[in-house]
Amino acid sequence: MTKKKNTTLKELAKELNLSISTVSRALNNHADISIPTQERVKELASKLHYSPNLFAKGFRRHRTHIVGVIVPNISHYFTSTVIKGILDEGEALGYRVIISESKNDESKQSEMLQTMIQFGVDGILMALARKTKSFDSILQVASRIPLVLFDKVSDKIPCTQVVINEEEAAYNAVEHLINTGKTRIAIIKETEQSFNSKKRFQGYLRALKEHNLPIDEKIILSTEDISLSKGRILANILLSLKNRPDAIFAITDSAAIGAIKALNKFKVSIPDEIAVVGFSNSVHSTIISPSLSTVDQPGEKIGRTAVKYLIEEIENPKDDLITKTIEIKTNLIVRDSSYQP
Repeated sequence: MTKKKNTTLKELAKELNLSISTVSRALNNHADISIPTQERVKELASKLHYSPNLFAKGFRRHRTHIVGVIVPNISHYFTSTVIKGILDEGEALGYRVIISESKNDESKQSEMLQTMIQFGVDGILMALARKTKSFDSILQVASRIPLVLFDKVSDKIPCTQVVINEEEAAYNAVEHLINTGKTRIAIIKETEQSFNSKKRFQGYLRALKEHNLPIDEKIILSTEDISLSKGRILANILLSLKNRPDAIFAITDSAAIGAIKALNKFKVSIPDEIAVVGFSNSVHSTIISPSLSTVDQPGEKIGRTAVKYLIEEIENPKDDLITKTIEIKTNLIVRDSSYQP
């Protein structure tokens, strides 16, 4: 079976014995073109399966109605909920979305930014790769088209940033543990000083200080890979201490679930002996036993909010870079891993 070429405006015009500009205006319901001519053009376009070239059309109008999205990891549950919000809201506002993955690689992130520019996107939504150190390529893009950061952001980039109330959310999670009678609360966080990890750690410290609880470096554990397997390993370290913690706050659900698996293995009673709270409300938080208490991140709302602000900036361009932070509220979901009657 031979491949069929896309029908062009030129071919439609030749078939109908009309000019290319007349055919183009007819397809766009231009008032100068009579209704019978519009119907004749559209009938042939449908018959020949004509599809307009969005990029060519966009370059002529200096607008493609396409936005680019760059995320560190598409398969991450939270990221998938954000993308759903972006897709739904973007489509409702008349924009198509191109999604790419940096794989937490700074060079790939820079490459994706350039690819988006080459595609002619009107604006870009991005969550930063974990180890982003150079902001030159990002700043260059932000000076050319609207850029909105979400989730993983940086105060070194002057743009609109959509985040959750990271510090307050962590504070509320740790305070919940304190209110259940826990006094020796460990934390599992990232080694890298990412925006998320830094803010959640600040919330943890503030909760301990405000409730006059000691801060013990022995139960503040960090890892570069904040995963389930690392959560299990770090929980084993906490269990080996002579003075064990009576609660664990992990800055991701993955690490918290890893900790629960380690506690279950050694028959530690959860939450009586050691309570556990995570962060994200991932799909696995209700599958693990006991079910995980966790901070709910409203991914879809974050996605919808981010794309709304981006499109607002696309359609109402300003000469100066916009710097503002939009904070989305979270809530703590209390389940069996920390609930005590």
